Amino acid sequence: MKKVILSLVVIASVLTACKGEKKEEVAVTEEVKVEVQELKNNLDVEASVLTWKGNKPTGSHDGVVSLKEGNLTVKNGVLTSGEFVIDMNSITNLDMKGSDGAGKLEGHLKNADFFDVEKYPTSKFVITSVAKGENALNVTGNLTIKDVTKSITIPATLSENEGAVTFKSEKFKINRADFNIKYGSKSFFDNLKDKFIDDLMEMSFEVKTKA
Repeated sequence: MKKVILSLVVIASVLTACKGEKKEEVAVTEEVKVEVQELKNNLDVEASVLTWKGNKPTGSHDGVVSLKEGNLTVKNGVLTSGEFVIDMNSITNLDMKGSDGAGKLEGHLKNADFFDVEKYPTSKFVITSVAKGENALNVTGNLTIKDVTKSITIPATLSENEGAVTFKSEKFKINRADFNIKYGSKSFFDNLKDKFIDDLMEMSFEVKTKA
């Protein structure tokens, strides 16, 4: 009987841990219409990055994408606006860094199967509103990937150090099918068996301004 109880405790602990690690897909709605303004670049693009992670039945791959330009506007410690332009030609795989596998994956992600960077060289996140949450800011913005723009809300923190501002989001998941990224997706193809790639992509931003 003690063994049964112990087993149940172990199973419950594992399930609780897994539940705690789960990152929910962010809600996607139609883009918020905003007035187009001239981009006044104040980002330190060398210190700013978008991280990504994708999963499939046999494992996962992760990497980074550089920012091309953008801005963050902070007034009296309050984030009022921001725009991050993402350089899709800079997609880099980290878990196989330096190998032929990394080069092949990067090339595949850049071609028409995935992000089609020749046709869509940049993606973009434009902040449309900011609300104060319990432990973080709830930042709503228009995310554009390829020719699709959707509104998402992500949790993030803001900090300042010697005149430089750092915007750091928590990890969040988007559904690539919402942005018409079809390769290996069960949302578009049947009978993929174990050859599919998860529709949910994990992402996070760390964006810094110049001092």
